[in-house]
Amino acid sequence: MFLAITDRTWFDLLSAAQPDEVNFWQPSGGKSFRALAPGELFLFKLHSPNDYIVGGGVFSHASNVPLSMAWDAFGAKNGVVSLADMRRRIAHFRFRIRQRWSKKAVTVLKARSLT
Repeated sequence: MFLAITDRTWFDLLSAAQPDEVNFWQPSGGKSFRALAPGELFLFKLHSPNDYIVGGGVFSHASNVPLSMAWDAFGAKNGVVSLADMRRRIAHFRFRIRQRWSKKAVTVLKARSLT
């Protein structure tokens, strides 16, 4: 089991859409995700102050891919409404964690939604 921290905007958009799968992307993009094997539980917890688990899914696979490829593959299942919105959100989170913005890959975590 893995507990991932996410934000309300990402969760609300995907929860309303009820997709068959979601892409939980990480703004760091430089590290390979190896915390789970396929079939294991992947849970979503909101950022503070809403510090609670809101949903989850069954982990499928992780890949480091260019941002545009993640958008082409998942579209709104990335929890954003456009590629431009996804770029803005990644830049926002990279700023919050004091990372330099670059056009590196993002980590794609594909999970079948249980929300």
